[in-house]
Amino acid sequence: MHLFVIFLTGALFSAGLMVSGMINPAKVIGFLDIFGVWDPSLAFVMAFAVIVYGIGLRLVLRRPKPLFEARFFLPEGLLIDRRLVGGAILFGIGWGLVGFCPGPAIAALGAAPGQAAIFVAAMLLATSATRKLQRS
Repeated sequence: MHLFVIFLTGALFSAGLMVSGMINPAKVIGFLDIFGVWDPSLAFVMAFAVIVYGIGLRLVLRRPKPLFEARFFLPEGLLIDRRLVGGAILFGIGWGLVGFCPGPAIAALGAAPGQAAIFVAAMLLATSATRKLQRS
């Protein structure tokens, strides 16, 4: 049952990304191009996502524990350091240049695998390299 819920949640998230257009790099770049031909439609997607998340989080945290875990695993660190800021900057640059971020890129593997596959391969390689560099 646990794996089914994980699969169902991922499928719902992917469907939402597809319907919203977030798996389309041209649409994302159009949203990020505020000084050119700006497409504000993804701003509505993001705003509603934040609202749904905020409501959902409040409802879920009212429960004594999650359905499939012994306890909640919430972020504990509040420190904003160089690694966090550097990672956010790299994420933003990559998103702006390519039009993909990790979630939509993985969802796009099913709809438009060409560009998405290259991005996901590069993302996995970069993640692996970063982990190795952090260990040394």
